Parts: sequence; C-alpha cells; structure tokens
Amino acid sequence: MKKTVLLCCRNCSRLLGDQVFQGEITEREKKNGDKLKEKRNKTSEDNGEKGTEMFRASVVIPSKDKAAFFLSYEELLQRRLGKYEHVISVRPQQLVGRLMVEVNILERSGLESLEVLPLQHSRQKGSGRGEDDSGPPPSTVINQNDTFAKVTFKPSVVQQAKIAQNGILGDFIIRYDVNREQSIGDIEVLNGYFVHYFAPRDLPPLPKNVVFVLDSSASMVGTKLRQTKDALFTILHDLRPQDHFSIIGFSNRIKVWKDHLVSVTPDNVRDGKIYIHHMSPTGGTDINGALQRAIKLLNDYVAHNDIEDRSVSLIVFLTDGKPTVGETHTLKILNNTKEAARGQVCIFTIGIGDDVDFKLLEKLSLENCGLTRRVLEEEDAGSQLIGFYDEIRTPLLSDIRVDYPRAAVEQTTRTLFPNYFNGSEIVIAGKLADSSAEQLHVEVTASNSKKFVILKTDVPVGPREVGNGVAGSAGPEGGGAGGPKHVERLWGYLTVRELLSSWLHGGDGPEKERARQKAQALAVAYRFLTPLTAMHLQRSALRLDQPGDALGTAAAAGPEALVQSLRGASPQPGPALKKPYSPRIKVSRTSVDGDPHFVVDFPLSKLTVCFNIDGQPGDILRLVSDHADSGVTVNGELIGAPAPPGGHKKQRTYFRTITILVNKPERSYLEITPNRVILDGGDRLVLPCNQSAVAGSRGLEVSVSANANVTVTIQNTIAFVILIHLYKKPAPYQRNHLGFYISNSKGLSGNCHGLLGQFLNQEARLTEEPAGLGKDPQAGEQPETVLKVKGHRVPVVWKQRKIYNGEEQVDCWFARNNAAELIDGAYKDYLAAHPFDSETSFGLGPSRAL
Repeated sequence: MKKTVLLCCRNCSRLLGDQVFQGEITEREKKNGDKLKEKRNKTSEDNGEKGTEMFRASVVIPSKDKAAFFLSYEELLQRRLGKYEHVISVRPQQLVGRLMVEVNILERSGLESLEVLPLQHSRQKGSGRGEDDSGPPPSTVINQNDTFAKVTFKPSVVQQAKIAQNGILGDFIIRYDVNREQSIGDIEVLNGYFVHYFAPRDLPPLPKNVVFVLDSSASMVGTKLRQTKDALFTILHDLRPQDHFSIIGFSNRIKVWKDHLVSVTPDNVRDGKIYIHHMSPTGGTDINGALQRAIKLLNDYVAHNDIEDRSVSLIVFLTDGKPTVGETHTLKILNNTKEAARGQVCIFTIGIGDDVDFKLLEKLSLENCGLTRRVLEEEDAGSQLIGFYDEIRTPLLSDIRVDYPRAAVEQTTRTLFPNYFNGSEIVIAGKLADSSAEQLHVEVTASNSKKFVILKTDVPVGPREVGNGVAGSAGPEGGGAGGPKHVERLWGYLTVRELLSSWLHGGDGPEKERARQKAQALAVAYRFLTPLTAMHLQRSALRLDQPGDALGTAAAAGPEALVQSLRGASPQPGPALKKPYSPRIKVSRTSVDGDPHFVVDFPLSKLTVCFNIDGQPGDILRLVSDHADSGVTVNGELIGAPAPPGGHKKQRTYFRTITILVNKPERSYLEITPNRVILDGGDRLVLPCNQSAVAGSRGLEVSVSANANVTVTIQNTIAFVILIHLYKKPAPYQRNHLGFYISNSKGLSGNCHGLLGQFLNQEARLTEEPAGLGKDPQAGEQPETVLKVKGHRVPVVWKQRKIYNGEEQVDCWFARNNAAELIDGAYKDYLAAHPFDSETSFGLGPSRAL
C-alpha cells in the first residue's frame, strides 16, 4: 500500500569485477573482535550531509577494477499536514547526459491529490534555486488515473544547467494523499496480519492549552532569535478563540510572561507579541527549570479551572544549546520532566543549530507524547517553526483507544494514543490469532471536544489476492510494498521500532535487556538494519560473464548491475550461473517488434498474419492476458520518436519496457528494458543487459545474453524471448527498444487474450470472395482475399516482413487499418492502466490488483 516503503535497509549488494557480494544482516556484536577486518570491507550507518541519514559502504578495490554498490530500502511514509511525502535525493553534482527519476504510485483506495514540488536544494553553498521554482522541476511529466500515478523527471543537460550550473544537488519531492471513505480508517488484512491506518477528518478541533518556551540565552543572538520571534508572531495570530496560552523565555533565569494561561483575545495576542519583541539574548541555558515552570502553568490551569470542553495541553519548546545552568544531568532532566508531566502534557521540541543536545530533545518528546524537529544553522528557523506548529495546530481527538478482540488478535503494536492532530495518521499493525476467521472486529473510542466518539466496524478476513500497491519503485517489491508479506513486514517494523524505543528510553532493569533481545531477534528475522544489527557483505554464488564491449553500450547503460534483495532465509539456494543462451535463437514467429509490427503464426493452418498498431507514446499495451488461468500477464510500454522524412507517418513508436507478471505458483514480476532486467520472485534481482547471466526462482528462469536478448521460461511450459535493439549512433527516428517473441505457449490457456494472446491455439483460413460492394465485377476487379479467424472476416493482402533483427523474412497476410477488423474490441480495450495491470477488458481476468 501507500505507506509500505519502510525505513529499513532491505538490501545492499556490491558488484566487484565479475563477482557479486550480498549484504547479510546479523546481530551486532558487543565486542570489537573483528574490527580490523571489517575496516577493509564494511557497511555502516552514519551522518553524512547535515540533515540526512547516510548509509555508508566501503571496500578495497583492486587496481583498474570497477565496483558498483546497490542499496534497496523500505520506508514508512509519514502523513503530515494531510499529505504523504516521498523524497528522492538527486545529487549527481555534475551535468550528466542521462538523468532520470521515475516514481510509480499505486493506491487501491484511490488518489485524492498529487503534487510534485520544486527541487528542494541542498543547504550547502552554490546550490541555489533554479530560475523557475513555481512548479515541478523542468521536464517533469505526471500521468495518473484514479488509482495509479507515474511521475518522470528526465532533464536534458540544458535543463540541468538552468537548475544548477554545476549539476543538480537537491531533493525531488512528491506529495500525495488517498481517498478515505470510512471514518474508522483503512484496514488491510493479508496472510494472517493486518494494518490499520486511522486518519479521521471533518471533526471540530479540540481547544489547546499551549505554553511557548523560547530559549533567550546568549547563543541565540542575531538571526536565530529574530526569525524565531517573527515565527511566534505568526503563530499567536493563528491561535483559535477557544485556546489558552502563555509564553516563557529562559536563559539562566526563567522569565514568565503571565503566571497563568490567558484566553486568546486581540489584546492578549498584542501583549504577547510585545513581550516576545523585548526578549534579549543573555546568559546560560536552564532547560530543566524552563520545562518545570511550563508544566506547572499547564497543570495549574487544568486543576483550577472548571473546563467544560475537553482540551489538550502542549508545550512548544525551542532551544539551540545544551543545559548549562541549574540541573544539567540529562537523565535527571528526563525523569523530572516525565514525573511532572504525568502523561497529561505533550512536549514538542525544536533544536536549532549544531550545538544543540538533540538526543535530549528527542527523548523529551518521545517520553512525553510529542514530536521533535531539527533546524540546521543555515536554515530559516522561523519558517521551520511555523511548519512544525502547523502539524500540531489542530488537535481533533484525545485519549484514543483502538481495540481488537483478544481472542482474534495475538499481538498488536501500540493501541493507546494521547492525541490525534489533523493531517497526521495513526498506524497500528497486528498478528491474527486465527487467520481462518471470517471477520475482524475493530472498535475505536476517543474524546472530541464535548462528546465521546465510538467507531465500530467488521473487516472481512477471508483469503484474497495479495499485492495491492506500489509506492516509490518501478515495480512491486517481493516482500515490500505490494508483495505477499508487506503487511507482515510492516508489523515487524513497527514492533521493532517500539521495542527499540523501550530499550533506548527504559531503565537498567531486566525489561530493558528483554526489549533489546526481542528487537534484535525480530530485526535479524526480517533483515532490518538497526542499531542492534549489522550488515556484512558476503560473496554470492552468482558470477557475471564479462563480454567484450559489445555494441559499445556498457557506458550508456550506466552503473546498473546485480542487486539481490534482503529477505528472510530461504530454503532454496540463490540464483546459480548456467551457460547463457546464444544470441542466435530459434523462436516462434508470433511476435511484436519494431514500430510496432505484429506477426501471428497459425501453425495448424500453415498461415502467418501480420498487422501494425499505431499507438501513442506512454501507452501500455496488453500483449498477453492469461492472469485468471495460467497466471501470466505481459504488458509493453511505448516510447515515441520522430518519423523518417518522406514517410506517411507523423511519428514512430517502439516498446521500451516489457513487464511480465507471473501469479502461479507464487507471484513473480519481471521488468525488462534495453538496459536492465528486474526480477522480483521473492528475492529481488537486477541484471544489466550488457552482461550475460542466468537466474531464477519459483519456476521462473531468466537468461540474459549480453546486448542481444532476454529469454524468460515459466514452469518449462511457457517461454518468451525479448530481443534488445541498441544503436551506437541512432538516427533521430531511432530509439533503443525491445521486441517480444513467444517461443513456447503450451502453458497458456484457451482463454488467453491480449493483442497477441487472443490468437494462440486458434485456427485461421483464407478464402477468396468477390470484390467489395459498389465495385463493378465486370470491370476486371480481382477477388478479395479474406481471412476468417475467431468469427472475424478480415480483408488481407500479401506482404513480406523481416523479423529477428532482420535475419529472417516471412511471408504474411497483412490486415490493414490498425487491425480494427482482426482484433477483438477496439485499441482502447488493450490499454493497461499501469505496467503491472493484470485486468482485462474482456471479462477474463480479476480486478486491477498486483
């Protein structure tokens, strides 16, 4: 689903020469025994550029050799301000000939909104914004329907130079949200696990009791304090009439504006702004004293006022330093704060600059139902503060409790939440005690202003097909988004995250150690990289043949080599090398190649028929649709090119991507381009097309013959061959593209459909009929040749066509007019919504689910 790109390292592989080294997740040792050895060949987590989390991999590379590193990961997208945000770091830091970012988003509940932001550039010098920041970056193309969106960013060298003269250095950001029909949320049940996304809206806001605590120590002098004051002016104007507030400035002294909370009136807002304006930086930093005073203000207000409406009590705390005055011991500050707040006050912290004790702020928020943000030295602290406040400005519910029947649910993640803020989301995952149950009862209770909210529903638990979404990847991940275990992995991730929090913020007793052991065991089982696990690169059994510089395309293909995914241990061995197929192969004539030209062989009738399809660039054509029976679907995506001069066509189209989905006995996915093959059959594998290799799993075998073809064999009863067409110096009307040939169709059913599939296992015959109506039979008109197939009567003419890269010429009977009289339905009936669409328009397949 939308949110199942989990932030955990799922795979790190290294290609060194012709050898593949896979990342293996193991328990992190407490000892430093193999430290020296690991320095030579290691992976690690570290802080890189400020504001980012960096994964590092290092290796000793032999002289004149090449190495490539590949990291695939999952990330749980956080919903903030009503949107999910997916960020892709684009940092070539030089002008490059080929640069492309492609994001596919699939949402079974439907896309409500989608936007692509201007490039958010690095904070480092020399990376200012481009000329036009009013919309998506130049060259961005967005194609979407109700449930699927494809976003492509492919700037030319000129466009890159306009963005940044020395190359792009920034983040490509997509924001979107989904349709939400049920107030109780979106609940997905899959293979004995469930995930519950709860994000209600259209509720009246709860009143806030908020204390703004601002660091006014000497280190805040200058821009930081000025920007913070400006932000607080804006925030005070945004408070609602039912809210109550106060302000505290602190350095080595605690300066309270009012010794009680006041209501939001124009006079109080004006007086608060005046107080903030007169704050001046001086002295040290008494973090403990400021927090104690703020909590006391809130507790006193709640205790001494007969509050009819339910409300939430918040502290917004901002500092740029470490505790230097009063209580300076971190653990004592945490204990004092937790004891004073008693779970009734939520603390939201903001740390500014490099000198702030961010770990202290993070723990203060985690232990007191809040959030934390970091603002870098060179960033605008004011805008960051306003953005952070916007996330918490509208509380809708408090005291949220989510209940599932104890007899039905074996384990769940956290189910009690103090507050829910508009635009955010609560995510709960669980393990079913009885996966054979027909329904799961869900009940949510919460407080909203003057009323008590109770929501109930029963969710069907019956078996259904897996794979309902892709986020942020070119295709479904076997165990990630859309895979058969993505809900289970989400449960594992959330459970590990909660155990790590207990371990990090617990005491020194046995509970802390038990939390550590459980978190470590789960992280190893699900292959998550955490502070308790480590990744080691180990040599794989797979070795790549190194051909010569065939067609000179190695450089053009880019650094795309073999990537294997990190998943739970499999009883089957990894992909093993076999002798690659020869580029000169014998396959059936039934194919589609070139612009695109279709050829269909009817061996029983000893006839060959051909036709053309003039599609549009970006169209995805259904070539083979047998999802309901054999479980096989083949789709092809078109690209465009100008037509050669003097021709009758305005443009040419070619297949740039062939996607093969195999649903039986287990799900596997193949995405083939002229540059690479992505195989996801439980273990994710990326094979470059300029190197020969063979791999397979689950009855699916893929053989790459370098720069020549890709052969796909399914259960030894179905075989496809994809020819790779590459050009050293392409003419303007030429594009690197693919041809699709059906080598063996024995395993495909009689119900098979698609532009090619509908003709398999069919018979055809030719007849001669009198010339068409309106023509004079005495005028010497030749009889018309008619093909009869599947109940269609199709006028045809004799033609010759070259296939197999021009190596073979076939005689065929050509059906004119885009085969309108030959194929079932119309051209639009063969358009897929996205590359992984297995639905058909002829009632032969299931719903459009992956």
